[in-house]
Amino acid sequence: MTVEEIVITGSTAGRYSEILTPEAVAFVVALDREFGARRVQLLDRRRRRRAARTDELDFLESTRHIRTDTSWTVAPPAEDLMDRRVEITGPPARKKTVKALESGAMVWMADFEDATSPTWDNLIEGQLNLLDAMPLDNDAHATIMVRPRGWHLPECHIRIGGRAISASLFDFGMYLFHCGRKQIERGSGPYFYLPKLESHLEARLWNDVFVHAQELLGIPRGTIRATVLIETVTAAFEMEEILYELREHSAGLNAGRWDYLFSMIKNRPDVVLAERSQLTMTAPFMRSYTELLVATCHRRGAHAIGGMAAVVPSKDPVAAKRALNQVRQDKRREVGDGFDGSWVAHPGLVETCRDVFDQWLGFEPHQIVRRRDDVRVTAKDLLDVKRNYGGISEVALRTSISVAVRYIAAWLGGQGAVALNGLMEDAATAEICRAQLWQWIASATPTDYGVPISAGMVTRMLREELDVLSATGALDEDAARRYGQARTLLTVLLTERTCTEFLTLPAYLRHLSGATAQVALAA
Repeated sequence: MTVEEIVITGSTAGRYSEILTPEAVAFVVALDREFGARRVQLLDRRRRRRAARTDELDFLESTRHIRTDTSWTVAPPAEDLMDRRVEITGPPARKKTVKALESGAMVWMADFEDATSPTWDNLIEGQLNLLDAMPLDNDAHATIMVRPRGWHLPECHIRIGGRAISASLFDFGMYLFHCGRKQIERGSGPYFYLPKLESHLEARLWNDVFVHAQELLGIPRGTIRATVLIETVTAAFEMEEILYELREHSAGLNAGRWDYLFSMIKNRPDVVLAERSQLTMTAPFMRSYTELLVATCHRRGAHAIGGMAAVVPSKDPVAAKRALNQVRQDKRREVGDGFDGSWVAHPGLVETCRDVFDQWLGFEPHQIVRRRDDVRVTAKDLLDVKRNYGGISEVALRTSISVAVRYIAAWLGGQGAVALNGLMEDAATAEICRAQLWQWIASATPTDYGVPISAGMVTRMLREELDVLSATGALDEDAARRYGQARTLLTVLLTERTCTEFLTLPAYLRHLSGATAQVALAA
């Protein structure tokens, strides 16, 4: 058998060596060798499934027996995941880690995915921050859950025989190796959020990873718990099957709003969605998806966690009051629909969200016993996307351009969560902005003043956006370079014949995956 060389092309200096120990690297490599081929096969299945689709999506006939079997449930909630009425999300940067843990939220999701620009420094320092959080008092701080990057992303700084390893397995493996047993000793456990799944087969792969990883580390089977984000349309048709595949490790499902809309565009490019500000959770297809999520979770004894409140509290008291009222209304809808908890992106929203859930839940930790047997959602309901005949406003067009290019430029500079126009934007919101721009160009969607949106029109507005930034002196030499890269990348994505699957993949491969050092290890 050929011995494949393991090469680390990122820095291992200073405290990085605490994470990149030979044993930890060997553990991650073992996971990738065991499951890397299945990951690639499932990614290929995604592409073939989308390319071969000739009719509407529907619930799988092959798994009907899982949906109709009323006897199975997921594992009971872990003790410190029983009450999840407020969860705060954010990148595992040092200051944000401290603020999130002390925010008053029940759970902190340390996000290596949408809220983290995957520079080598961000990834390793994030792992160090999680390791440093282990001695903290559980009762006084939020329970930690970690969101690794999605199955589609590689980690190019560690290679096996020249092949980049899975970013998902790197993020998951490093945290589990260094913090899994420490979490168990603290009375908690290694808990995760799983992003971007498109089928129950991808959930099955994660479950097999969990079983194998626990065996390798001598951790009791079932100790790992994971919540799956239902943020793709195909996954919405397989929610029950996803819970079934992960049932001994499941911690429920979460409604991922922006990525779900992004997925809708990729799966139904012919149906033009309304502008982002109008795509609220009360839209028929969004309401159907969230009600089905709650009913599915509660039927199987699992938590249903609601969507993100992305408002950044304003210093203007009038604007702040208006924004908090909007958050309050949104959370009242969620808890009224049966959700057991919800997400916020900023510590300043924790109290508002918690007040709403406190008023409804009282001393109960959740409302899983509320079955929602009244919910009847069909495939047609999940796909009930009304064509937008009203036209796209110039404000919406320019806002999408501005958010997309500003976020991409920040992401290339190492920022994964960026406050823009009073909202905390991350990769998911940037994706919906650029996907909508692509769709409007591809379909020549009319503006509200009757002019079809074209590549030329968007290119002109993009140039005007950068001219404004230059004129204000907001761009130094480094920022100007990053904005130039962002402009080039965005222009290419918007003029492709098909909607590129993810902007973060080409952005990472072109700009963030370069080596700063090289260390060869014995295989």
